[in-house]
Amino acid sequence: MKLDHFEEVVAIAERGSMRAAARHLQIAQPALTRSLALLERELGAPLFERRARGVVATPLGDAFVARARSILTEIRRTREEVEQLRGAGTGTVTVGLSIAAHLALLPPSLRPFRARYPDIRLHIIEGFYPTLEERLRDGSVDFYIGPDGGAQPVPQLSREVLFHNRRIVLCRAGHPLAAATSLRELVGEDWVTTSITADAGDEINAFFARHGLPPPRLAVRSQSALTLLTCLANSDLLAMVPAQWERFEMTGKALTTIRIEEELTAPPLVLIRRSDLPLTPAALSLLDLMRRATSRLAAES
Repeated sequence: MKLDHFEEVVAIAERGSMRAAARHLQIAQPALTRSLALLERELGAPLFERRARGVVATPLGDAFVARARSILTEIRRTREEVEQLRGAGTGTVTVGLSIAAHLALLPPSLRPFRARYPDIRLHIIEGFYPTLEERLRDGSVDFYIGPDGGAQPVPQLSREVLFHNRRIVLCRAGHPLAAATSLRELVGEDWVTTSITADAGDEINAFFARHGLPPPRLAVRSQSALTLLTCLANSDLLAMVPAQWERFEMTGKALTTIRIEEELTAPPLVLIRRSDLPLTPAALSLLDLMRRATSRLAAES
């Protein structure tokens, strides 16, 4: 078994056909077919099922692909770590950030990180933990910071609470209910949500139920900050969002906070990463900057 086999199998799985994989790897398709056949003969079982429109991984193939991705990621990390320790400052850092982490942690961290590592390619994925779990497990995402969804990470991932958060209610500037002071005044309104649970109603309904109020109408559900911003600024929809939205300069003129008297708690921001996979110096540097930002948030709250 050679390193090329890992790269070839991952390319085939990701592109779904021998032709597309060969094109990506810049090798002849017959050569790729022979290499895969040798590997499957060595393993004693097929890794892919051949179909009319490409190939699909077998159960054994899925397991092999997952392991191959992890091996390739670790090789890449090792190479980049050596280069960074030598002062080259090249490579890639990939992180997953929720909307709250984008608003609270990225602005104070980005400039000093870029100053320290100007040649690092920074890949930022907006999302929540469940959608990033597999990439955290295989190491292709260095770490995730976002709200705690309640479920414990799989054993190979560690979870650390960084900051206890709260929510606010947002609406467009000039909204008829901008001066409301209680949840009761918001009964009957339509809402847009960025739920992190399977049921979008679970999170927001609980606040209304706690005060004996009927559940709100959830008109739009999204996991995109841009969608949320667009919906709020161009309609009378309301949103219950992390408090960091209130200090986001780009929305200051378009949105306003409805200062209700009820306390709106929020899941804490957590750090999730591979416990057995050391981060590169560049990834550690970014994480350290974001830790400092969370410390400032805690001191201000």
